[in-house]
Amino acid sequence: MVAQCRPLIEVLEEVPDPRRARGKRYPLAAVLALICAATLCGYRSYSAVAQWARVYPPELGRALGLTRSPGPCAATLCTLLRRIDRARLEAVLGAWAEGVVASLPAGPVEEEVIALDGKTLRGSRRQGAPEVHLLSALSHRLGLTLGQRAVGDKTNEITAVVPLLRGLLLEGRVVTVDALLTQRTVAQTIVDGGGDYVMVVKENQPQLRQDIELVFTDPPLGDDPRSAQSTDSGHGRIEWRRLTASQALVGYSDWPGLQQVFRLERRTITKTTGEIRAETVYGVTSLERTRADADRLLWIARYHWHSENRSHWVRDVTFDEDRSQVRCGATPQVMAALRSTAIGLLRLHGAPNLAAAGRRFAAQPRAALALLGITSDF
Repeated sequence: MVAQCRPLIEVLEEVPDPRRARGKRYPLAAVLALICAATLCGYRSYSAVAQWARVYPPELGRALGLTRSPGPCAATLCTLLRRIDRARLEAVLGAWAEGVVASLPAGPVEEEVIALDGKTLRGSRRQGAPEVHLLSALSHRLGLTLGQRAVGDKTNEITAVVPLLRGLLLEGRVVTVDALLTQRTVAQTIVDGGGDYVMVVKENQPQLRQDIELVFTDPPLGDDPRSAQSTDSGHGRIEWRRLTASQALVGYSDWPGLQQVFRLERRTITKTTGEIRAETVYGVTSLERTRADADRLLWIARYHWHSENRSHWVRDVTFDEDRSQVRCGATPQVMAALRSTAIGLLRLHGAPNLAAAGRRFAAQPRAALALLGITSDF
Protein backbone atom coordinates (compact mmCIF):
# COMPACT_ATOMS: atom_id res chain seq x y z
CA MET A 1 0.00 0.00 0.00
CA VAL A 2 2.82 2.43 0.75
CA ALA A 3 5.23 1.58 -2.04
CA GLN A 4 5.03 5.06 -3.57
CA CYS A 5 5.90 7.02 -0.41
CA ARG A 6 9.32 7.53 1.12
CA PRO A 7 10.70 4.59 3.13
CA LEU A 8 10.61 5.32 6.84
CA ILE A 9 14.30 4.43 7.17
CA GLU A 10 15.13 7.44 4.98
CA VAL A 11 12.77 9.76 6.81
CA LEU A 12 14.38 9.03 10.18
CA GLU A 13 17.66 10.45 8.88
CA GLU A 14 16.07 13.92 8.97
CA VAL A 15 15.81 13.91 12.77
CA PRO A 16 18.64 16.11 14.15
CA ASP A 17 21.19 14.32 16.30
CA PRO A 18 21.66 16.05 19.70
CA ARG A 19 25.10 14.48 20.27
CA ARG A 20 28.51 15.82 19.47
CA ALA A 21 30.41 14.07 16.71
CA ARG A 22 33.05 12.76 19.09
CA GLY A 23 32.06 9.59 20.90
CA LYS A 24 29.12 8.58 18.73
CA ARG A 25 28.86 4.83 18.56
CA TYR A 26 25.59 4.40 16.63
CA PRO A 27 23.89 6.69 14.05
CA LEU A 28 20.69 8.26 15.39
CA ALA A 29 18.58 7.12 12.41
CA ALA A 30 19.74 3.55 12.99
CA VAL A 31 18.74 3.71 16.66
CA LEU A 32 15.28 5.10 15.82
CA ALA A 33 14.83 2.42 13.13
CA LEU A 34 15.88 -0.18 15.68
CA ILE A 35 13.15 0.99 18.07
CA CYS A 36 10.53 0.86 15.30
CA ALA A 37 11.62 -2.62 14.19
CA ALA A 38 11.65 -3.98 17.74
CA THR A 39 8.22 -2.43 18.39
CA LEU A 40 6.86 -4.14 15.28
CA CYS A 41 8.15 -7.41 16.75
CA GLY A 42 6.30 -6.83 20.03
CA TYR A 43 9.15 -5.47 22.17
CA ARG A 44 7.64 -2.78 24.39
CA SER A 45 10.34 -0.88 26.32
CA TYR A 46 13.74 0.53 25.47
CA SER A 47 15.38 -2.17 27.62
CA ALA A 48 13.53 -4.76 25.53
CA VAL A 49 14.65 -2.94 22.37
CA ALA A 50 18.26 -3.27 23.52
CA GLN A 51 17.66 -6.98 24.01
CA TRP A 52 16.20 -7.25 20.49
CA ALA A 53 19.39 -5.80 19.02
CA ARG A 54 21.47 -8.44 20.79
CA VAL A 55 19.42 -11.63 20.38
CA TYR A 56 18.97 -11.43 16.61
CA PRO A 57 21.83 -11.99 14.14
CA PRO A 58 24.25 -9.04 13.72
CA GLU A 59 23.37 -8.66 10.03
CA LEU A 60 19.93 -7.37 11.03
CA GLY A 61 21.59 -4.59 13.01
CA ARG A 62 23.86 -3.75 10.09
CA ALA A 63 20.84 -3.58 7.79
CA LEU A 64 19.29 -1.03 10.15
CA GLY A 65 22.48 1.03 9.99
CA LEU A 66 24.08 0.07 13.30
CA THR A 67 27.82 0.42 12.83
CA ARG A 68 28.89 -1.66 15.82
CA SER A 69 28.05 -5.04 17.22
CA PRO A 70 26.50 -5.71 19.63
CA GLY A 71 23.79 -3.06 19.41
CA PRO A 72 23.19 -0.28 21.97
CA CYS A 73 22.50 -1.23 25.56
CA ALA A 74 19.52 0.07 27.55
CA ALA A 75 21.62 2.80 29.22
CA THR A 76 22.76 4.09 25.83
CA LEU A 77 19.19 4.22 24.55
CA CYS A 78 18.03 6.01 27.71
CA THR A 79 20.80 8.62 27.43
CA LEU A 80 20.08 9.27 23.75
CA LEU A 81 16.28 9.29 23.79
CA ARG A 82 16.04 11.80 26.61
CA ARG A 83 17.96 14.37 24.53
CA ILE A 84 16.15 14.05 21.19
CA ASP A 85 14.30 17.11 19.89
CA ARG A 86 10.84 15.62 20.27
CA ALA A 87 9.10 18.43 18.38
CA ARG A 88 11.34 17.89 15.38
CA LEU A 89 10.85 14.12 15.54
CA GLU A 90 7.07 14.56 15.64
CA ALA A 91 7.21 16.99 12.71
CA VAL A 92 9.29 14.57 10.63
CA LEU A 93 7.00 11.63 11.36
CA GLY A 94 3.93 13.79 10.72
CA ALA A 95 5.26 14.89 7.32
CA TRP A 96 5.94 11.26 6.44
CA ALA A 97 2.40 10.28 7.47
CA GLU A 98 0.96 13.08 5.31
CA GLY A 99 3.00 11.73 2.40
CA VAL A 100 1.54 8.28 2.98
CA VAL A 101 -2.00 9.66 2.92
CA ALA A 102 -1.27 11.57 -0.29
CA SER A 103 0.18 8.48 -1.98
CA LEU A 104 -2.84 6.26 -1.36
CA PRO A 105 -6.03 6.17 -3.41
CA ALA A 106 -8.95 8.14 -2.01
CA GLY A 107 -11.39 6.36 0.24
CA PRO A 108 -15.05 5.57 -0.48
CA VAL A 109 -15.95 9.20 0.32
CA GLU A 110 -14.31 12.37 -0.88
CA GLU A 111 -13.10 13.90 2.38
CA GLU A 112 -10.30 12.55 4.54
CA VAL A 113 -11.49 12.57 8.16
CA ILE A 114 -9.15 13.25 11.09
CA ALA A 115 -9.95 12.61 14.76
CA LEU A 116 -8.39 14.80 17.45
CA ASP A 117 -8.13 13.16 20.83
CA GLY A 118 -5.90 13.18 23.88
CA LYS A 119 -4.20 10.38 25.81
CA THR A 120 -2.13 10.37 29.00
CA LEU A 121 0.96 8.18 29.40
CA ARG A 122 -0.14 7.02 32.83
CA GLY A 123 2.91 5.00 33.81
CA SER A 124 5.24 7.90 33.03
CA ARG A 125 2.96 10.32 34.87
CA ARG A 126 3.13 8.18 38.01
CA GLN A 127 6.90 8.53 37.85
CA GLY A 128 6.68 12.32 37.71
CA ALA A 129 7.48 12.81 34.02
CA PRO A 130 6.39 16.22 32.67
CA GLU A 131 4.01 16.86 29.76
CA VAL A 132 2.86 13.26 29.36
CA HIS A 133 -0.63 14.10 28.13
CA LEU A 134 -0.49 13.94 24.33
CA LEU A 135 -2.98 15.36 21.85
CA SER A 136 -2.96 13.40 18.59
CA ALA A 137 -4.50 13.67 15.14
CA LEU A 138 -5.51 10.29 13.74
CA SER A 139 -6.73 9.39 10.26
CA HIS A 140 -10.16 7.71 10.44
CA ARG A 141 -9.51 5.74 7.27
CA LEU A 142 -5.94 4.57 7.83
CA GLY A 143 -5.50 4.54 11.59
CA LEU A 144 -2.32 6.55 11.05
CA THR A 145 -1.16 9.27 13.46
CA LEU A 146 -0.70 12.48 11.43
CA GLY A 147 0.48 14.67 14.29
CA GLN A 148 1.12 14.70 18.02
CA ARG A 149 1.67 17.48 20.53
CA ALA A 150 2.41 17.38 24.25
CA VAL A 151 0.06 19.31 26.53
CA GLY A 152 1.64 21.42 29.28
CA ASP A 153 1.13 20.23 32.84
CA LYS A 154 -0.61 23.45 33.92
CA THR A 155 -2.84 23.73 30.86
CA ASN A 156 -5.25 21.50 28.94
CA GLU A 157 -5.81 20.31 25.38
CA ILE A 158 -7.37 23.63 24.36
CA THR A 159 -3.98 25.35 24.43
CA ALA A 160 -2.33 22.64 22.32
CA VAL A 161 -5.03 22.06 19.70
CA VAL A 162 -4.54 25.20 17.58
CA PRO A 163 -0.75 24.67 17.15
CA LEU A 164 -1.46 21.03 16.29
CA LEU A 165 -4.08 22.01 13.70
CA ARG A 166 -1.77 24.57 12.11
CA GLY A 167 0.77 21.81 11.53
CA LEU A 168 -1.77 19.67 9.64
CA LEU A 169 -3.04 19.83 6.10
CA LEU A 170 -6.68 20.87 6.64
CA GLU A 171 -7.89 21.81 3.18
CA GLY A 172 -10.57 19.43 1.96
CA ARG A 173 -10.55 17.44 5.19
CA VAL A 174 -13.01 16.96 8.05
CA VAL A 175 -11.84 17.19 11.67
CA THR A 176 -13.77 15.49 14.47
CA VAL A 177 -13.37 16.49 18.12
CA ASP A 178 -14.97 15.70 21.46
CA ALA A 179 -16.76 18.23 23.65
CA LEU A 180 -13.67 19.65 25.39
CA LEU A 181 -12.26 20.89 22.08
CA THR A 182 -15.57 22.33 20.89
CA GLN A 183 -14.34 25.92 21.01
CA ARG A 184 -14.84 28.91 18.72
CA THR A 185 -11.10 29.28 18.12
CA VAL A 186 -10.84 25.62 17.11
CA ALA A 187 -13.76 25.88 14.70
CA GLN A 188 -12.40 29.10 13.22
CA THR A 189 -8.90 27.63 12.78
CA ILE A 190 -10.30 24.63 10.90
CA VAL A 191 -12.50 26.74 8.64
CA ASP A 192 -9.66 29.22 7.97
CA GLY A 193 -7.48 26.29 6.95
CA GLY A 194 -10.00 25.18 4.33
CA GLY A 195 -11.31 22.25 6.34
CA ASP A 196 -14.57 21.29 7.99
CA TYR A 197 -15.47 20.08 11.45
CA VAL A 198 -17.87 17.80 13.28
CA MET A 199 -18.04 18.72 16.98
CA VAL A 200 -19.88 17.36 20.00
CA VAL A 201 -21.56 20.07 22.10
CA LYS A 202 -21.95 19.65 25.86
CA GLU A 203 -22.14 21.83 28.97
CA ASN A 204 -18.94 23.75 28.18
CA GLN A 205 -20.94 25.60 25.49
CA PRO A 206 -24.23 26.12 27.37
CA GLN A 207 -25.92 28.63 25.03
CA LEU A 208 -25.08 26.64 21.90
CA ARG A 209 -26.27 23.42 23.49
CA GLN A 210 -29.50 25.08 24.63
CA ASP A 211 -30.15 26.39 21.12
CA ILE A 212 -29.56 22.97 19.54
CA GLU A 213 -31.71 21.16 22.08
CA LEU A 214 -34.53 23.62 21.46
CA VAL A 215 -34.37 22.95 17.71
CA PHE A 216 -35.21 19.29 18.32
CA THR A 217 -37.67 19.65 21.21
CA ASP A 218 -39.59 22.55 19.67
CA PRO A 219 -38.77 22.60 15.91
CA PRO A 220 -39.12 26.02 14.29
CA LEU A 221 -41.73 26.51 11.58
CA GLY A 222 -40.45 25.42 8.18
CA ASP A 223 -37.62 23.27 9.52
CA ASP A 224 -36.83 20.17 7.46
CA PRO A 225 -34.83 17.77 9.66
CA ARG A 226 -33.33 14.61 8.13
CA SER A 227 -32.63 11.36 10.00
CA ALA A 228 -30.56 8.21 9.60
CA GLN A 229 -30.12 5.22 11.86
CA SER A 230 -28.05 2.06 12.19
CA THR A 231 -28.10 -1.13 14.27
CA ASP A 232 -25.10 -3.34 15.01
CA SER A 233 -24.67 -6.51 17.01
CA GLY A 234 -21.40 -7.79 18.42
CA HIS A 235 -19.30 -8.28 21.54
CA GLY A 236 -22.40 -9.27 23.48
CA ARG A 237 -24.23 -6.02 22.73
CA ILE A 238 -26.81 -4.59 20.38
CA GLU A 239 -26.15 -0.95 19.52
CA TRP A 240 -28.76 1.30 17.94
CA ARG A 241 -28.03 4.85 16.81
CA ARG A 242 -30.15 7.54 15.22
CA LEU A 243 -28.87 10.91 14.04
CA THR A 244 -31.18 13.77 13.13
CA ALA A 245 -29.70 16.82 11.38
CA SER A 246 -31.21 20.28 10.99
CA GLN A 247 -30.27 23.53 9.27
CA ALA A 248 -32.47 25.64 11.56
CA LEU A 249 -29.62 27.54 13.24
CA VAL A 250 -27.94 28.66 10.02
CA GLY A 251 -28.12 32.46 10.03
CA TYR A 252 -29.21 32.50 13.66
CA SER A 253 -26.13 31.21 15.48
CA ASP A 254 -22.82 33.03 15.12
CA TRP A 255 -20.79 29.84 15.65
CA PRO A 256 -17.95 29.91 13.06
CA GLY A 257 -18.83 28.10 9.84
CA LEU A 258 -22.02 26.51 11.18
CA GLN A 259 -24.09 24.74 8.50
CA GLN A 260 -25.94 22.00 10.41
CA VAL A 261 -26.70 20.91 13.96
CA PHE A 262 -27.53 17.36 14.95
CA ARG A 263 -28.89 15.15 17.70
CA LEU A 264 -27.39 11.69 18.10
CA GLU A 265 -29.33 9.11 20.12
CA ARG A 266 -27.56 5.93 21.21
CA ARG A 267 -29.05 2.87 22.86
CA THR A 268 -27.02 -0.17 23.93
CA ILE A 269 -28.56 -3.47 25.06
CA THR A 270 -26.43 -6.06 26.84
CA LYS A 271 -27.56 -9.44 25.54
CA THR A 272 -26.80 -11.48 28.66
CA THR A 273 -28.49 -9.18 31.19
CA GLY A 274 -30.91 -7.18 29.09
CA GLU A 275 -29.50 -3.97 30.59
CA ILE A 276 -30.27 -0.90 28.45
CA ARG A 277 -28.10 2.19 28.37
CA ALA A 278 -29.32 5.27 26.54
CA GLU A 279 -27.51 8.50 25.71
CA THR A 280 -28.31 11.60 23.67
CA VAL A 281 -25.62 13.98 22.47
CA TYR A 282 -25.74 17.11 20.34
CA GLY A 283 -23.31 18.49 17.81
CA VAL A 284 -22.47 21.04 15.15
CA THR A 285 -20.80 20.80 11.76
CA SER A 286 -19.60 23.11 9.02
CA LEU A 287 -20.54 20.52 6.37
CA GLU A 288 -23.47 21.54 4.21
CA ARG A 289 -26.29 19.06 3.71
CA THR A 290 -25.34 18.61 0.05
CA ARG A 291 -21.92 17.33 1.19
CA ALA A 292 -22.93 15.44 4.33
CA ASP A 293 -26.46 14.18 4.85
CA ALA A 294 -27.61 12.46 8.04
CA ASP A 295 -26.16 9.11 6.94
CA ARG A 296 -22.74 10.65 6.38
CA LEU A 297 -22.79 12.54 9.68
CA LEU A 298 -23.77 9.37 11.52
CA TRP A 299 -20.80 7.56 9.96
CA ILE A 300 -18.37 10.35 10.86
CA ALA A 301 -19.60 10.62 14.46
CA ARG A 302 -19.40 6.88 14.96
CA TYR A 303 -15.92 6.52 13.54
CA HIS A 304 -14.53 9.27 15.75
CA TRP A 305 -14.77 6.84 18.67
CA HIS A 306 -13.80 3.89 16.49
CA SER A 307 -10.56 5.69 15.65
CA GLU A 308 -9.84 6.25 19.32
CA ASN A 309 -10.18 2.52 19.94
CA ARG A 310 -7.92 1.73 16.98
CA SER A 311 -5.15 3.85 18.49
CA HIS A 312 -5.45 4.31 22.26
CA TRP A 313 -6.79 0.89 23.13
CA VAL A 314 -4.15 -0.83 20.99
CA ARG A 315 -1.34 1.28 22.48
CA ASP A 316 -2.41 0.35 26.02
CA VAL A 317 -3.45 -3.29 25.60
CA THR A 318 -1.22 -4.60 22.80
CA PHE A 319 1.83 -2.39 23.32
CA ASP A 320 1.54 -1.86 27.10
CA GLU A 321 1.97 1.91 26.85
CA ASP A 322 0.30 2.74 30.15
CA ARG A 323 2.69 0.45 32.03
CA SER A 324 5.77 2.13 30.59
CA GLN A 325 7.47 4.12 33.34
CA VAL A 326 10.09 6.01 31.31
CA ARG A 327 10.31 9.53 32.65
CA CYS A 328 13.57 11.25 31.68
CA GLY A 329 13.62 14.19 29.29
CA ALA A 330 11.85 13.57 25.98
CA THR A 331 11.85 9.77 26.35
CA PRO A 332 8.09 9.28 27.04
CA GLN A 333 7.03 11.42 24.06
CA VAL A 334 9.67 9.96 21.72
CA MET A 335 8.71 6.38 22.55
CA ALA A 336 5.01 7.24 22.10
CA ALA A 337 5.65 8.82 18.69
CA LEU A 338 7.65 5.81 17.46
CA ARG A 339 5.07 3.43 18.90
CA SER A 340 2.28 5.21 17.03
CA THR A 341 4.33 5.09 13.83
CA ALA A 342 4.83 1.34 14.20
CA ILE A 343 1.07 0.86 14.72
CA GLY A 344 0.43 2.96 11.61
CA LEU A 345 2.78 0.77 9.58
CA LEU A 346 0.93 -2.34 10.69
CA ARG A 347 -2.42 -0.76 9.81
CA LEU A 348 -1.19 0.35 6.39
CA HIS A 349 -0.08 -3.15 5.53
CA GLY A 350 -3.43 -4.65 6.44
CA ALA A 351 -2.66 -6.37 9.75
CA PRO A 352 -6.11 -7.28 11.16
CA ASN A 353 -4.69 -8.38 14.53
CA LEU A 354 -1.72 -6.34 15.72
CA ALA A 355 -0.76 -8.73 18.51
CA ALA A 356 -0.62 -11.62 16.04
CA ALA A 357 1.35 -9.45 13.62
CA GLY A 358 3.90 -8.75 16.36
CA ARG A 359 4.37 -12.47 16.98
CA ARG A 360 4.81 -13.07 13.26
CA PHE A 361 7.42 -10.34 12.92
CA ALA A 362 9.24 -11.63 16.00
CA ALA A 363 9.65 -14.93 14.15
CA GLN A 364 10.40 -13.19 10.83
CA PRO A 365 12.30 -9.97 11.69
CA ARG A 366 13.32 -9.43 8.07
CA ALA A 367 9.65 -8.76 7.30
CA ALA A 368 9.63 -6.06 9.98
CA LEU A 369 12.65 -4.41 8.36
CA ALA A 370 10.88 -4.54 5.01
CA LEU A 371 8.09 -2.39 6.45
CA LEU A 372 10.71 0.24 7.25
CA GLY A 373 11.89 0.19 3.65
CA ILE A 374 14.91 -2.10 4.11
CA THR A 375 14.51 -4.53 1.25
CA SER A 376 18.12 -5.30 0.30
CA ASP A 377 19.37 -8.86 0.61
CA PHE A 378 21.22 -9.24 3.92
